[in-house]
Amino acid sequence: MAARKPQRTPQEIEDIILRKIFLVSLASPVENNPKVVYLELTAAEILSESKPLMLSRDSMERVLVDRLSGNFPDAEPTFRYLIGCYRRAYEEGRKVASMKDPSVRSEIESAVRQARKLVVSYCRIHVGNPDMFVPTGQVGVSATSELLSLIFSEVSTPMDGFGGNSLGGELSCPPGFLEEFFREADAESLEPIMVDLFDKLKQSVDRVSALGNFQQPLRALLFLVGFPNCAKALVNHPRWIPKETYLLIGEGRVIEIASIVGAFLHVSALPDYKDFKSKPDVGQQCFSEASTRRPADLLSSYTTIRTVMNVLYDGLGEVFLALLKNVDTREKVLEYLAEVIKKNSARSRMQVDPISCASSGMFVNLSAVMLRLCEPFLDASTTKRDKIDPKYLFYNNRLEFRQLTAMHASSEEVAAWIDNANCEKTDGHINNIGEGNRVLESQEATSSGCNSESVALSKAKPLMGCSRKNKYSFICECFFMTARVLNLGLMKALSDFKHLAQELARCEEDLSTYKAMRDQGASPQLEADIKRLEKAIEILSQDKLCYEAQILRDGTLLQRALSFYRLMVVWLVGLVGGFKMPLPSKCPMEFACIPEHFVDDAVDLLILTSRIPRALEGVVLDDFLNFIIMFMASPSYVKNPYLRAKMVEVLNCWMPQRSGLSSTASLFEGHQLSLDYLVRNLLKLYVDIEFTGSHTQFFDKFTIRHNIAELLEYLWNVPSHRNTWRQIAREEEKGVYLNFLNFLINDSIYLLDESLNKILELKEIEAEMADSAEWERRPAQEREERMRLFHSRENIVRFDMKLANEDVGMLAFTSEQIPAPFLLPEMVERVASMLNYFLLQLAGPQRKSLSVRDPEKYEFRPKQLLKQIAKIYVHIARGDKEKIFPAAISKDGRSYNEKLFASAADILWKIGEDGRIVQEFVQLGVKAKEAASEAMDAEAALGEIPDEFLDPIQYTLMKDPVILPSSRVTIDRAVIQRHLLSDNTDPFSRSHLTQDMLIPNTELKLRIEEFIRSQALRMHSQGNSNTGAAEPADGVTDMEE
Repeated sequence: MAARKPQRTPQEIEDIILRKIFLVSLASPVENNPKVVYLELTAAEILSESKPLMLSRDSMERVLVDRLSGNFPDAEPTFRYLIGCYRRAYEEGRKVASMKDPSVRSEIESAVRQARKLVVSYCRIHVGNPDMFVPTGQVGVSATSELLSLIFSEVSTPMDGFGGNSLGGELSCPPGFLEEFFREADAESLEPIMVDLFDKLKQSVDRVSALGNFQQPLRALLFLVGFPNCAKALVNHPRWIPKETYLLIGEGRVIEIASIVGAFLHVSALPDYKDFKSKPDVGQQCFSEASTRRPADLLSSYTTIRTVMNVLYDGLGEVFLALLKNVDTREKVLEYLAEVIKKNSARSRMQVDPISCASSGMFVNLSAVMLRLCEPFLDASTTKRDKIDPKYLFYNNRLEFRQLTAMHASSEEVAAWIDNANCEKTDGHINNIGEGNRVLESQEATSSGCNSESVALSKAKPLMGCSRKNKYSFICECFFMTARVLNLGLMKALSDFKHLAQELARCEEDLSTYKAMRDQGASPQLEADIKRLEKAIEILSQDKLCYEAQILRDGTLLQRALSFYRLMVVWLVGLVGGFKMPLPSKCPMEFACIPEHFVDDAVDLLILTSRIPRALEGVVLDDFLNFIIMFMASPSYVKNPYLRAKMVEVLNCWMPQRSGLSSTASLFEGHQLSLDYLVRNLLKLYVDIEFTGSHTQFFDKFTIRHNIAELLEYLWNVPSHRNTWRQIAREEEKGVYLNFLNFLINDSIYLLDESLNKILELKEIEAEMADSAEWERRPAQEREERMRLFHSRENIVRFDMKLANEDVGMLAFTSEQIPAPFLLPEMVERVASMLNYFLLQLAGPQRKSLSVRDPEKYEFRPKQLLKQIAKIYVHIARGDKEKIFPAAISKDGRSYNEKLFASAADILWKIGEDGRIVQEFVQLGVKAKEAASEAMDAEAALGEIPDEFLDPIQYTLMKDPVILPSSRVTIDRAVIQRHLLSDNTDPFSRSHLTQDMLIPNTELKLRIEEFIRSQALRMHSQGNSNTGAAEPADGVTDMEE
């Protein structure tokens, strides 16, 4: 029977295990394992102390220090050695767990735990003091770099190694090491470690693009901020908000390139300034020579970019959320966000200096992160909107909003209101515009469709007293910071994308022009220009596709932004009493002082998403619709006419035939606010937009009215809206509706006249190019200039003619059912002159000169136009109960010609117009001819008219003379009313003038009427005397017979 092995004592077991963990020997060198270090001096010291040569809990630290401090040729580098110690301690601990003797197991487990703790402690010392425990002559990777590599390996995934771009080193992390290293460390010992660690972590993502490996560093950052001490070290890091300056680089860009979080926010697919470009180049790698790539390849690139960017958004969102949940770091996070916004306020400008400001990529990423932070309070019911305090805009200590353009108040008004309100109290409490005040204001309100030029701002006070040191909820701070970040980030990027697309289109048009010129004879300069343009188009195309991939193709990002702006409009409407009309007559100062970009950004996003297929699917648009209806025709609330015009552009995009969504039809046809106010406010805006105050107002109005006209045409075909339209025409016959018709006629005349003149210019250039021999003899530069002029004129004709068609179409369908306003004294001659002018152009002798090669290309449809003009004549004639229209037609000395009606009728028969319309048109021509004859007889009967009876502008006999209060000039009422439709000033003194200011000149009117009677009696008497003189002759004849 074999002898039993002697039982080891707990001390012996502890010694064996600790020697395995620390790879040391105290007895003798271990020949077969060079990694085990013989600590000869340590052993001698222990023996001199009369202690056994055994490792124990009491001596392990001494042994470890001696091991780390000594110079051992084959020993591992310090950091790797300590990690190995921890791993071995972990493995030994698992073995110890299977020991049967509980008392021994407990003792050994305690020793192993202590060994682990000791290893971690010395690992911290080594990493925090890189020069400590480094053997003489040993040079290698810094301990911090190895620690970071360890973290990378801890957070790595199998996909990180794909393509060989994994950041984790060969050293793997033993279970529990990092947790123990960071969680159990005190802040003081951890601080020097974290400063270097975060610096190196930042370096790992510097200049990394969306296609680079940013994911491991991002997971490492998220891992670290999960430890409170690490999170605190991050926000206290010198590079949390960098204080250093860089030569020639602005502070906005510095906070991106120098801050730790800025390096992560810089990761993007969007193009950046050449000095700050990231690698790999996304445009080059994904979209080079995009025109030759298969759609499936492009789609794959879009998907890849969208996927990796959402990984970045989600990761950074979690990082910020972790820091915000920690009370020790929250304030510093908000401070960082405020600094990023303040230092980059210049990003709101049209032209952004890329050296001074952070990149679009950073701000789009930050926009996505902020939207994720907002998500908890973006619920469909907007239940948290009461947490958003408007006082934040004026009294917060982080951001300055007062320098931003306000909805209606000037900067001086905002400052005065705040100063006045700061210390004002009433009866010991703050005077504010609470809900009760808003209800009272709403009850006193007048219609938003009122025609007053301005409404006084409310004297309501802000919701606080003297103290500015208010605490605002996180929801409140997050809401307003997100609004600023979106303005500087997502919305600015979308604006840049729009301009980039326009520049690309211009380059492509120029290239097409140059290639057409090359076909007629090339030159070295022309070839160089073509190559330059092709290169520019390639770069612009890549940039455009990068924007599309990261932003426009990310439906989730856009829908989150829409949810945010839905909360914005609901909150704003709450400031004026809720979704109800009419608006309060006085605009509350809280609303008037709101930054204009809050609404402008919402509207811009709606326009963009409305033009992206399926971007609005599932989005509830009702609140946006109601907001637009409430404010688009309210200049006393929204001062900027271009912002109100953009609101119409949104509605224009939502017309069912354009949106492709059946749900948008119910927006227009099923909402009471829409049915009651939409047509009214569109007509009012059509009038208001005549005077925008901009130096380009004359040309801007056509684009704006184009959108209004398209929307009005759609609404005319909705019975409920058409009924409202008729009602407005009756109620506002002398008000906004008459102004609307006047501007509609003005625009129609101008647009058709411009279009026809430009067509003649096009024909002239076409003739030049047709003579190829003469054309090729011209210098290349001259040909280029003429080609540019030709394309420019083509675009102008196309746009003007499209608008002219719309305006004439609107006149046609409105005159059919609402003819009365066209027959008002101040309007009828204006309408007749317009129609006569159109008829002269389309059926007159010069009509053949307007023939072009491809009229449809220019939206020039002369047959359709002539049909519509004839219908307008007939529609107005049908409603002419007083029979004044024929006389108005014949009175037009500029364009009227009795033969025009006959020649126009011949054309109408040939082009297949309805026979009844043609017959009524011909009859109207006959009546106009008769009226012309009668007018000549009446003029002859009046003889020489005294000058005082003649209108000073038209030089016609006045029917209803009135005195202008300022200049004291007497003028015919119909003439001055016609003038006031376009210009509210006295034409002689330029003083303000309205119809109700006109003073009837009763005495002069009586004298004119007496003059007409006397002249009629004189003519009658002359007629009788002539008749009497002729009768005897007849009698003589009879008698003779």
